[in-house]
Amino acid sequence: MTTESVYGEMPDGRDVRLLTVGTAPGPVVEVLTLGATVHRLEVTGSEGVRRNVVLGHPDVAERLSSGHYVGGTIGRYANRIAAGRFELDGEVVDVATHDRGNSLHGGPEGFDVHVWDVVEHTADTVVLAMVSPDGDQGFPGAVTAQVSYRVDGDTVSVTMRATTDAATVVNMTNHAYFHLDGEGAGTIDDHLLLVDADAYTPVDATGIPTGGHEPVAGTPFDFRDTRLVGPALRSEHVQVVDARGIDHNYVVRGSGLRRAAVLESYVSGTRLELWSDQPGLQVYTGNFLDGSTRSTTGGRYRQGDGIALEPQLFPDSPNRPEWPSSVLRPGETYTSEMEWRFTRLP
Repeated sequence: MTTESVYGEMPDGRDVRLLTVGTAPGPVVEVLTLGATVHRLEVTGSEGVRRNVVLGHPDVAERLSSGHYVGGTIGRYANRIAAGRFELDGEVVDVATHDRGNSLHGGPEGFDVHVWDVVEHTADTVVLAMVSPDGDQGFPGAVTAQVSYRVDGDTVSVTMRATTDAATVVNMTNHAYFHLDGEGAGTIDDHLLLVDADAYTPVDATGIPTGGHEPVAGTPFDFRDTRLVGPALRSEHVQVVDARGIDHNYVVRGSGLRRAAVLESYVSGTRLELWSDQPGLQVYTGNFLDGSTRSTTGGRYRQGDGIALEPQLFPDSPNRPEWPSSVLRPGETYTSEMEWRFTRLP
């Protein structure tokens, strides 16, 4: 069986659909056609209690106005591009900026605020697609993007693909904010985090890389061994102070689909392993959640109420030829694979 309902209506009258995949006691995911968004994600904790472990918004208006990308599919380019400018095949490209003078997450009208088409919906899979026209937010080329969510046992697989009719840059991710004790349960300070990375990418006060990658050793960014999140967020390290927490790229060890991070809470008895085939992982601790947006349960989201683990290319890669390339050309297919693997803690 498949479950589908109307979540709300866009300002132009189009319906936003809510599609459900998965079956309890395994993960059950609610996906919105607005932004190909993970709206809710229920899993079973160690005592058999079901919890929604992602943040969400109560209606379409809140989602369109929030600016926090909660649960959305991010594109055309996740993370930041310095000054919204880069060179592609000898031509300067200017894209829309809206974050301290930089382009962030595809611009003010990125993939997360588009209504996607439903390509397939079964009991365990939903596939959505959209077309980003040539010139969308300033990016060249018409891009056809597709996202699939599939539940298999205790794993949610997220696959992103894109093709183009002209040279462009593509870097997609999902922006789910996790709270393993349940949406609205407070801050993630007491969550335990492990990141499979020996280096991170320092940034300036606007989130743009200042140079190369640096070792995490001896810094609050060192999660090579499992550590509480809270103490790192209260560090006096200038990178933490400027970002109001962690909002940094990690250079994930290895290549191909491999483990990138582990998030745990012994309150709910829930463990999340994130697997990814991307070179980077942006860890964002909800630093700019400020009480201005509402939750699915009627509360207000505040700083640290969720943690986003975003597999992607490195920030500002279009301006850094020494890093993995974000360039996509006609005849090529961009792909990104990630898995959320849930287990119960003893």
